Amino acid sequence: MACNNRLHFILVPLMCPGHLLPMVDLARILAGRGVAVTLVTTPANADRFRSTILRAVHSGLDIRLHEIVFPSSDFGLPEGCENIDALPSMDLMMNFLNAARTLRDPLGKFIEQVSPRPAGVISDKYLDWTAEVALNSGIPRILFDGMSCLTQVCTHNLLVSKAHEGLSGSAVVVIPGLPKNLEFRKSQLPGILNPGKNPDWQKAREEIFALAEGAYGMIVNTFEGLESDYVKSLKEMKGGKVWCVGPLSLCNKDVVDMVERGSKKSAACNEHLLPLMSWLDSQAENSVLYVCLGSLNRLLPEQMKELGFGLEASGRPFIWVIRGANKGEEFEEWLREGGYEERVSGRGFLIRGWAPQVLILSHRAVGGFLTHCGWNSSLEGISAGLPMVTWPLFAEQFFNEKVIVQISGVGVSVGAKLMIHLGEEEDHGVTITRDDVKDAVEEVMNEKGAVMRDRAKKLGEMARKALVTSGSSYNDLTMFLQDMAKDP
Repeated sequence: MACNNRLHFILVPLMCPGHLLPMVDLARILAGRGVAVTLVTTPANADRFRSTILRAVHSGLDIRLHEIVFPSSDFGLPEGCENIDALPSMDLMMNFLNAARTLRDPLGKFIEQVSPRPAGVISDKYLDWTAEVALNSGIPRILFDGMSCLTQVCTHNLLVSKAHEGLSGSAVVVIPGLPKNLEFRKSQLPGILNPGKNPDWQKAREEIFALAEGAYGMIVNTFEGLESDYVKSLKEMKGGKVWCVGPLSLCNKDVVDMVERGSKKSAACNEHLLPLMSWLDSQAENSVLYVCLGSLNRLLPEQMKELGFGLEASGRPFIWVIRGANKGEEFEEWLREGGYEERVSGRGFLIRGWAPQVLILSHRAVGGFLTHCGWNSSLEGISAGLPMVTWPLFAEQFFNEKVIVQISGVGVSVGAKLMIHLGEEEDHGVTITRDDVKDAVEEVMNEKGAVMRDRAKKLGEMARKALVTSGSSYNDLTMFLQDMAKDP
């Protein structure tokens, strides 16, 4: 219980864009409800959202930043490498997670000294060492997983039933215990159920999942209208200690918040922002396809070329965000010297690195979103009321594809058949052809996609209503705060 009956929460995000950004959004939403929030991270990560937090503070919100030094070089990482998206190779993932463990003792000391005394630690699930910190400090640990309720329920049901064990990669797995029939290839299941080649990473996953079971409760970035059956199932599974408070990205209402969300180089970003927005303004309504495969995309140049050829063949205007391609120099040479950029000039707008995704998706000219189905991107597309072309790559993204395509009916699959573990892209090469891309884009963007677009717009309106007073997410957050304010 916080002193003076004022709740104070310590938020500890995993240092990875898909985990960091929604935690910052959560901090702002919590503070907007009158509680104190302290975000704990490392200096380089704090720089990514410092201006956003300063604006929130100036508006009267009680949000604080506490920075802990990250020992990159002590763990074989490049100096200043403090985020997973900065890793030169996914082979260094365990080095990164081990370096993150050194934050445990400084975090524990901070919690003992900070005032008001925290009512709880809201921690990313993958920072399993925060369980020990919370236990030693005598305060609850609340998980922020950043995944859908469907993912939580499917994973739990398979871990318990073991229905996937002993099957080949191409075998079909029917998830047991669901209100509706959902089928996956075993090769599409996330790493905890479908391990890659690195045994150390699989052992770490198992320890993370085991410690997650001891958490007091879970905050989920979703809303009831999107996956109501699975919200209900997860709440029953966790004894009611589940609070669905999303879509968190909708707290970014001002253009400046959308522009700077996740970016620490606003000046560099502005170099392509003004030309981008001018180009978008010149396009017809709902005519542009936005294409982004996420901040951790490391597909090989051969596969990225197939995506490029498919976009070119579609004949549609498009924005293509290119990040982290494996063998990026080779791919860049193809873009420039191979004549691709020249051929699509005027119709295709290419962005290297960061892009203001929430801002772009909200523009009237954007009529579709080709996405890797990361949960943040999925929610951002849904919140913008856009139909989607789905291309899941790794982690739980095939579960998210089911939410978009089968449960919500607002997407078309590009036809991905297997999950590609980060760092194992060389083993797979080209799995999606230019024709796969072209056909899926055409289905979403042509006149036949009008019904899907109407459905997506209605779902986007439901997302916005969930966060306003008396909406489902607003009410869940109220119940969370009431729960945490009870005497222990």
